[in-house]
Amino acid sequence: MNKYDNYYPRPLLQRDSFLSLNGPWTLNGKPIEVPFPPESEASGYHGDLKEIHYEKEFRIPKGFYGKEDKVLLHFGAVDQICDVFLNEKHLCHHEGGYLPFSINVTDSLKEDNRLEVKVIDELDPLYPYGKQAKEPSGIWYTQVSGIWQSVWLEAYPNDGIDALEIKTDADTLKLHIDSKADRFTIEFKGYKESFDQHDIEINVPEPHLWSIDDPYLYDLKISTKNDTISSYFALRKTELKKANGHYRFYLNNEPVFINGLLDQGYFKKGIYTPEDPKEYEADVLNMKELGFNTLRKHIKVEPEAFYYYCDKYGMLVIQDMVNSGTYKPLKDTVISTIGLQKIKCPIVEQDRYDFFIQHAKDTIQQLKSHPSIIAYTIYNEGWGQQDASGSYEILKPLDPDRLFDSTSGWFFDDKSDFDSYHVYFRNKVLKEKDKALFLSECGGFKRAMEEIKGSTWGYGTATSEEELMDKIRELHEKMYIPSIKNGLMGAIYTQVSDVETEINGLYTYDRKICKVNKKTLHELNTELQEIYKKECE
Repeated sequence: MNKYDNYYPRPLLQRDSFLSLNGPWTLNGKPIEVPFPPESEASGYHGDLKEIHYEKEFRIPKGFYGKEDKVLLHFGAVDQICDVFLNEKHLCHHEGGYLPFSINVTDSLKEDNRLEVKVIDELDPLYPYGKQAKEPSGIWYTQVSGIWQSVWLEAYPNDGIDALEIKTDADTLKLHIDSKADRFTIEFKGYKESFDQHDIEINVPEPHLWSIDDPYLYDLKISTKNDTISSYFALRKTELKKANGHYRFYLNNEPVFINGLLDQGYFKKGIYTPEDPKEYEADVLNMKELGFNTLRKHIKVEPEAFYYYCDKYGMLVIQDMVNSGTYKPLKDTVISTIGLQKIKCPIVEQDRYDFFIQHAKDTIQQLKSHPSIIAYTIYNEGWGQQDASGSYEILKPLDPDRLFDSTSGWFFDDKSDFDSYHVYFRNKVLKEKDKALFLSECGGFKRAMEEIKGSTWGYGTATSEEELMDKIRELHEKMYIPSIKNGLMGAIYTQVSDVETEINGLYTYDRKICKVNKKTLHELNTELQEIYKKECE
């Protein structure tokens, strides 16, 4: 059974009317299971991808929508360029493979319907494409094409709630409601009040703060005359502030070391799409069990389910923007490795820059209501980097309470909320800087747990659990702890799980085997937090 058939894809704006269009489709005349990309085992697709032409026939249930309702067709993500047809009528052209889009299909619906999606995916570097490659190896992984997130229909009144934006601090809830309605009733935890404006600010009585150890979520209901939606919010405050001469990260006025993992968001059978959305929940819980408090979502925007589980369980998220542009090993990696890390990267491809910035803006708008998100990465290791300071100045005002890492790894520019370094193959004590220090990638020791065809990738090798734990302990003792004294506020270890031939995960690709001693690693991570807090006293 397809686990997405009855799964509601949008936890921050839910209503009762919902018709999933996941499940059996045809692709180029052959069967496929949506929302799995055709390159994946989970899709069940057996055919070529010289063209990508999806078809789906469906019937509208009686009573699904009324005369005063509108019906929207939602796509979670389609990679890279697509055109949507309903009953042979062209309704939409969309570009970019990582963000949701919706189409008003009210006037095109019939009792029996035929939906077509025609896709072009040539891994055009004009568009964000992440870690996808036509010839995957090492840190580059299998390409995904076409529909890889949920497809669904939603019916609600014409004057219903179209969108909701949530912003909070330690005691205030701010809502922006996009709707033609002129009056809204807000309800949560014993609170109920009506408002006649679209921008609402509420001082929350007896605030219960959201934290890593107590991730309290308020259930939220918003009603108009003809519509009701459910959502949630959390109260918390994040900031960088100085302690003992160095900038440190604080959550609710308490110092927290950002102790995280690189999270590629790849799954063995579904590639970009787990077989069950609850696999996101399992990843979050597994990493918390090991004592980590942060996931750096690496060059991929996930379905809402991922962010919901981070919200629910108190896992902080650093969200990467998805890179575009051609990767050039000499420029993007080799010269930085030999120490040339402050090269300016001006705008040389204006069309690509404009698309990247718009995609980044849309990513922020899509995710900014999630309390788990504490930061965004704009550029990673110079891949596709253009005018990092200018990008920071455009994007930072869109979500000013979050941190922005303009250049993760190298090619540093003037504008960024911290200095961000990647250190592999060695342990290096970071030097004091005027900004906060962030070790945004490190570790990555490979440990093979099964035979893999071809060469494998990792940043150093461990042949046993004991050797891997020794390397991680040495990482703490020789790099993390001395660097904390110099202002290090966080570190991201590579990575959550193996991905294809990159076998440096703490779990295997199928998540069946944990490669480390869970108890010992949790103790190491707990000790690290205690050392950090003492440095902040």
